[in-house]
Amino acid sequence: MKKSKQGSHTVDELCPCGTGQRYAACCARWHEGAEHLQAPTAQALMRSRYSAFVKENATYLLDTWHASTRPASMDFEPGLKWLGLEVKSQTALTHENEAEVEFVARARQKDGRAFRQHERSRFLKEKDQWFYVAGV
Repeated sequence: MKKSKQGSHTVDELCPCGTGQRYAACCARWHEGAEHLQAPTAQALMRSRYSAFVKENATYLLDTWHASTRPASMDFEPGLKWLGLEVKSQTALTHENEAEVEFVARARQKDGRAFRQHERSRFLKEKDQWFYVAGV
């Protein structure tokens, strides 16, 4: 069984993104392998990025971040535990290569305090690949 960097998730487990599918059939295929970086929709990319946060996969997160807004590196908050994702909506913007996905991600910080990230994220598709641009 293949383990992630965190070692606590395997490809046979349910995907962290909340689709109810096995990780191998869901976000793992976008994280690595033949379909690496090929999420077919903005929502699929957003879900795979959430899973990458759960697994602390900084390489995938940076590779799917649009060059115009991508940070030089990523750090993860020590002890942060992601608890779930709810996708509220996906909206096409001015044309088919732009989309917005609204979601709520829940987490627990190291000290036990709850954390909710409610965001409307903007995505662009360039050369058949979706990229995260920014969120509000």
